[in-house]
Amino acid sequence: MQNFRNHSDVELHWEHHVNVITGPNGAGKTNLIDAIHYLCMTRSFVSGSDQYVVAGGEKYFMVEGSFEGRIRSEFDIRCNYSRGEGKKIFVNESPLDRLSDLIGMVPVVVLSPEDKILTSGGPAERRSFIDGFISQISPAYMRDLMKYNRVKKQRNKLLQEFGGAESMLIALLEPWNRQLVETGSAVVARRTEVLENFRTYLAEQFCSFSGLDLTPDLEYQTFCTPSIHEDEIRTVYENELEQNQKKEIDREQTLIGPHRDEIVFFLEDMELRNYGSQGQHRLFSVALKLAQLFYYSNELDDLPIMLLDDVFGNLDQKKTEILLQTLNRHEGQTFITSASETPFKYLDWSDNHGNGWFAIDDQQIQKIK
Repeated sequence: MQNFRNHSDVELHWEHHVNVITGPNGAGKTNLIDAIHYLCMTRSFVSGSDQYVVAGGEKYFMVEGSFEGRIRSEFDIRCNYSRGEGKKIFVNESPLDRLSDLIGMVPVVVLSPEDKILTSGGPAERRSFIDGFISQISPAYMRDLMKYNRVKKQRNKLLQEFGGAESMLIALLEPWNRQLVETGSAVVARRTEVLENFRTYLAEQFCSFSGLDLTPDLEYQTFCTPSIHEDEIRTVYENELEQNQKKEIDREQTLIGPHRDEIVFFLEDMELRNYGSQGQHRLFSVALKLAQLFYYSNELDDLPIMLLDDVFGNLDQKKTEILLQTLNRHEGQTFITSASETPFKYLDWSDNHGNGWFAIDDQQIQKIK
C-alpha cells in the first residue's frame, strides 16, 4: 500500500487462514482490510469516494496484492487512483477495460457493525446487498443489472423531458420498454433463484449462531409472482407496464421493475424490520453474512475472503466463541480487526495452523504470533 489513508508505504505477508489485527482505535486496522476490499470490489466498504482514501497532502494511492487459490493460479491485482485521472485496475500488469470485470475474480464477504442497516433500513439497502451478492457469482447478472439501470435512466429522462403529444411519447417509450422488460426479467429470475437457495443457508447459520428457537426466513417481493422462468416474468412485466402507462407519464418516472423490489426478513411469523429487538437484528445480520460466506464456499470453485471489521465488541462471550469457531472451521482466508485482544487468545497459533496475529500502533505493524 502507498498513500492509502494513514498508511504511507506498507508491505504485508498474510497467513492463509485466520489473520487477526488488533490495536487502538484510529490506528488504521480497518484501512488494512479496506485495501483488500479494493482489490476484490474496486472500491472501499467504508468511504463512498476514492478521493477521501488518498492520504492527506498526497495526489494518489496504490494498492497491490497477490492472490492464489485451490483452483486458480497465482495472479496479481493492482489498483491505482490519482486525483484528476481517476481509478485504474491492473491484473498481472494488464489494465482492465472495465472496472466491473474485476467483480467476482476474488469473491469477498464483509461483516461490520453497519450491517444492521440490512435488517432495519429500507428496501434499497437489501437490494444493494443482494445485487452485490449475486454480481460476485454471476457476471451475466451484473451485466443485465447494469444494462437495466442504464435503460431505466434513459427511460426516466424521456418521461421527464419530452414535451410533445402523449401519443408520440408512448411510441418513443416502446423500444425502451422492450429493453426494460428483457433485462428486468433476467434480473428478477436470477434474484428468485439465488434467494430461494439462500434461505437454507440463512436458516442454518442463524440457528447455529444465535442459539434461539426461532426460524428465520425471507420473502422476495416484486411486481409479479417470483419465478425463475424469464418468459413468465416478461408476460407479466409487459402487462404491468401497459396498465401503469398513464401513471408513469403523470409521475414522470419508471414505476414498475426490479428497482422497486423488496426482500422481507422474518423470525417465525414476525417481520424483523418492524418487530425485531436490537439483539435479534444484530444476530440476523451476522447470520446473513455467514450464510453468504458458506453459499460462496459451496457454489464457487474457489473460496471467498472474509473480512470482519470490529464486530466482537457487540457480541457476548458465547456468541464470540461460536463465531470464532465457525471461522476457524472454514477453510478460507479471514481477516479480523479488533480493539480488544481478549477474544483471540484461545485460537490455535501453532505454526502449522495458518493463523497470524498482527498488532498495529502508531502506524507500525508487527506480527506477534
